[in-house]
Amino acid sequence: MDEHERTEQDSGIATRANGSRDGNAASHGTTVDRVVAQLREGVMNGTLPPGQRLVEADLTRDYGISRGPVREALRRLSAEGLVELVPNRGAVVRRLSYRETIELFEIRLPLECQAARLATAAIDHGDNRDRFNAAITPIWSDAPRRYGTAYHEENREFHEAIFAICGNRQLADLCRRLQLPLIMLQLSGVMTPAMYADSVAEHREIARCILAGDAEGAAAAVWQHLRRAQGIVEHMPASTFRQGEPD
Repeated sequence: MDEHERTEQDSGIATRANGSRDGNAASHGTTVDRVVAQLREGVMNGTLPPGQRLVEADLTRDYGISRGPVREALRRLSAEGLVELVPNRGAVVRRLSYRETIELFEIRLPLECQAARLATAAIDHGDNRDRFNAAITPIWSDAPRRYGTAYHEENREFHEAIFAICGNRQLADLCRRLQLPLIMLQLSGVMTPAMYADSVAEHREIARCILAGDAEGAAAAVWQHLRRAQGIVEHMPASTFRQGEPD
């Protein structure tokens, strides 16, 4: 074999080896993304309630994968604030403390009001009006909302519809990261049909203001909506929240 043939052979071996490594890395990344997405969905729809342990051995069995991707998925969810990695207990779906919940509302109030103002200003840009109307279709249904987990998705999609058209990506990202699913899950234990009806009515008022181009009306309606929810939190029993949070 001459020098040219040896060079081509070595190059082919290296290419195959690199391709294998790249393929394995891509496969690992895809697996982690899938586990993250499914666990996140479980938290958001209430099938994985606050305080539930996420046992690595169970997850590896359920997903048919090794512990490496499971651990990476749990680390990512921990970074998102949906999961806590607790010493000697492993991963647990995060339960917010009373103080955390109130502080999140205090942050959310001005941010979501501003998102509503910006969404109103942008409602007639491009296809925003059509996109917004399509996303909020469920709020116009007169069907009674009786169960928390069934309402979470409607609530999340409504707020997401505002963030999606507000035109400020940084603001939208901040709003999404303020643990709305966790707050809603903890609220669901005390919500009554009348409270759900109030929430739906408030969503409709916010939507009407945005669609009518009334930015300040939309902001005021968001403020009222979130303040009412905060008031519910302030009167929830202590057992609803994670204990041991310092004052």
